[in-house]
Amino acid sequence: MDLPRPFVIRESDHRIHNPFTSGKLATLGRALRLPPDAAVLDLACGSGELLCTWARDHRTTGTGVDISTAFLAKARERAVGLGVADRVRFEHGDASGYVAAGPVDVAACVGATWIGGGVGGTVALLRRSLRPGGLLLIGHPYWRREPPDQATVEGCHATSRDEYLPLPELLEQFGALGCDVVEMVLADQDSWDRYAAAQWLSTRRWLDANPDDELAPAMRAELAGAPARHARYQREFLGWGVFALMDR
Repeated sequence: MDLPRPFVIRESDHRIHNPFTSGKLATLGRALRLPPDAAVLDLACGSGELLCTWARDHRTTGTGVDISTAFLAKARERAVGLGVADRVRFEHGDASGYVAAGPVDVAACVGATWIGGGVGGTVALLRRSLRPGGLLLIGHPYWRREPPDQATVEGCHATSRDEYLPLPELLEQFGALGCDVVEMVLADQDSWDRYAAAQWLSTRRWLDANPDDELAPAMRAELAGAPARHARYQREFLGWGVFALMDR
């Protein structure tokens, strides 16, 4: 049980596996006004940057669950490097069915709502671990601009335009699920650039080091078109944000 190799290759040097910069992650942590020792559950935690930096900056504790052995190894190294290995722990597993052993103050899924089959299912999953009055964090895409055609939809890694909503409708969806939206921090085009462009360098360096790997032709073809696809589609049409919710 692990992530496909192409994903790991692209994001091998990422600390944050979505279009969120370290500055925006820090802004979110400050905005939530978390008390010391608040317990955080992060499903599909990737390389653990949220848990590790918030443990350092806000003295939270936390558990992260992810399917990627490579990213979890980085998360554990990061925890040691930041001096918070006693405050966070990481589990290898399928986050789609994970429920915390006890109620947590913050239950998060930042950029991986497929673990619940979409926004509604992910909110329902996170609720199973949340204490009354706690915070849900959902990271999710939305349309910045209406896509004009199917090529734009697919260029934004969607199968249909109904897969994402415009920002107002996404916020209304959270309300329809019985949640108040109490904070949000949104990515911008620079955030998208930092996320996407870092993949190109990681891919190129991997190609230089592994020219005879069976994945090399596909990764070479991907790299050849990725910058223009990003500029034409994702950068212009797709937004992304982390939304803090509280049950009504």
